[in-house]
Amino acid sequence: MSNYNFQLLLLFFILLSSCQQRVECNPKEFKTGTFEFSQTVNGKKETTQFIRTDKLQIETYKGKTDTATVRWINDYEFILQKIHPKNRAEEKAISMRIIETHGASYTFEYGFVGATKKQIGIVTKIH
Repeated sequence: MSNYNFQLLLLFFILLSSCQQRVECNPKEFKTGTFEFSQTVNGKKETTQFIRTDKLQIETYKGKTDTATVRWINDYEFILQKIHPKNRAEEKAISMRIIETHGASYTFEYGFVGATKKQIGIVTKIH
């Protein structure tokens, strides 16, 4: 085996083993509260604020408010389902999974239920 192939194989095993380790996480602190989520859309930073209770998430984005039901699967995962969808895309449930926590923030993975494509985001608890 060439040195280059060995290095690639070693890198692969390091990456694989790092994915298997569970990052210290305290997801229960993030089940309810007031939160903020920012993302870049078309080169511009957009911020959404939302309030999450045990069963609802009320989100305000660009002055418009939407409400979704929250169904926790376990301490790390929950499903959001809009109560009053305005189109077919909004009818699809969104799967959310907390990956790790950092003080008042958490990193999460999200995407439509059943889809393989997921995105990563960071949410900050503000109250």
